[in-house]
Amino acid sequence: MTHQDHQDPYRLGTPQAAPAPGHGDGPDAVSRGDVVRALLWAVVVLSAVANMALSFTGAAAPLHLASGVVTVLAAGALVVRRLRGRR
Repeated sequence: MTHQDHQDPYRLGTPQAAPAPGHGDGPDAVSRGDVVRALLWAVVVLSAVANMALSFTGAAAPLHLASGVVTVLAAGALVVRRLRGRR
């Protein structure tokens, strides 16, 4: 890698041309898989927190079960995606 290949984003100098909007093939583009993974992690965290809050408030068992099932399904989807990505 030469000095020209490495671009310092904090270096003051001539600005680089920004990619045109709508072109998602740049180095900083977010893939669909990244978005799905982030959403699944958010579901895992939120449903686990909801389950904990339901425990503290003494809510009914079906609510605990529902939030637990959501947590397990989202975590399972993350595991499946990870295992499929290894192939």
